[in-house]
Amino acid sequence: MDKAQKYMMVCIIIALSGIIAACSANVAQQEIKQKASGKEIVIKGSDTIVQLVANLAEAYSVNNPSVRLSVTGGGSGTGIAALINGEVEIADSSRAIKDKELKQAEANGIKALEFIIARDMLSVIVNPDNPIDRLTIEQVSRIFKGEITNWKDVGGNNEKISLFGRQSTSGTYIYFQEEVVKDDYSPEMRNMEGTQAIVDATRQDKSSIGYAGLGYIVDENGKLLDGIKVVQIAKDGDSEFITPLDASKIADYAINRPLFQYVVQKPDAFASYNFILFELSKEGQDIVKSSGYDKILEQDRLQNEKVLGLIAELS
Repeated sequence: MDKAQKYMMVCIIIALSGIIAACSANVAQQEIKQKASGKEIVIKGSDTIVQLVANLAEAYSVNNPSVRLSVTGGGSGTGIAALINGEVEIADSSRAIKDKELKQAEANGIKALEFIIARDMLSVIVNPDNPIDRLTIEQVSRIFKGEITNWKDVGGNNEKISLFGRQSTSGTYIYFQEEVVKDDYSPEMRNMEGTQAIVDATRQDKSSIGYAGLGYIVDENGKLLDGIKVVQIAKDGDSEFITPLDASKIADYAINRPLFQYVVQKPDAFASYNFILFELSKEGQDIVKSSGYDKILEQDRLQNEKVLGLIAELS
């Protein structure tokens, strides 16, 4: 077999693998819909997406009145802990589950399946009276580490910077620390109970800076809410400064993250799986968009289909 034939064979194998995965996902979807039955689905976790998931649950209930959905926040860590302890069927998370959490779940006989339900262009926000409208990732990092403490050091007014962030149980707290700050937060940062508290504090404090999921700062039409300013972010000094309000630049925005749901894998979980299918459907993704977040990317869809294929094999 010459090189051309070998190359053709590899292409055929790759194509067939994609077809098989798609077929498995389709089989899973059909079986899930057939077996989904009325029950209560308890969902807990990320405050970033609690309202989004509540919106999705409300829409889902219209055509599935026999299924009762309970949606609460408390933070990604709280939701994942509840999943590990068998207290919920679905955990919302704005960060990926950790290896140690997976091991804790397995020790309790719980297998968690991961789905990406939305994308978030995590936003750095300041007060509208602040003249600063663009920062590099390095500058944001140094501000939240406490290395830059005065706005004049990044071209702003001679004012001490007020830092606002989330509590340590928040997935956004962890994501922002690991992906942006890359170090410990400044001890001067005030840890707020929820994202809305960060937004409110930023509105009131003229020297403030905080971070927030996009859904907390825009209305259903994607328009920025009053009383805050969104900072354009660049990956470095030579890169384009991009606003998170521009959905067309999602792939290039420096703080673009997936938003997750972790579902308990068990024989009678079809009601939970069916809700996930709704969230990933066109109707569900339209709700994602109208709630202020971005629809999943093609790479997310393919990853989700792999998980659905796994469900088909286990059904």
